[in-house]
Amino acid sequence: QLVESGGGTVQAGGSLKLSCVVSGYSGYTYSSYCMAWFRRVGGKQREGVARIEKDGRPVYSDSVKGRFIISRDNTMKTLSLQMTSLTPEDSGMYYCTEVLCTSWYSAFNNWGQGTLVTVSS
Repeated sequence: QLVESGGGTVQAGGSLKLSCVVSGYSGYTYSSYCMAWFRRVGGKQREGVARIEKDGRPVYSDSVKGRFIISRDNTMKTLSLQMTSLTPEDSGMYYCTEVLCTSWYSAFNNWGQGTLVTVSS
């Protein structure tokens, strides 16, 4: 189960920090999975914005590079996304999920309810 939080309304140029708590079945090892944040704007398909590999290496989409920072805590089974210099184009529903490493493909098509980010101009 994936539970995202931290969304809200912020003015352009502002910051938000998103969090995701992961709980799995018995035997689920969070540290074994690469994780990512995706966002969906309107009716468009979800797009990957930040991914973190098992070794902690982050990967960002060009649209957020230099402004977002992804991090994970394997002990607490959490995933975070620090977002700065937000623009209205960053508005959308944000989701966390497990991904196939080195890719933007969801590993299990497992999605939480998401957390809504709205950036006003």
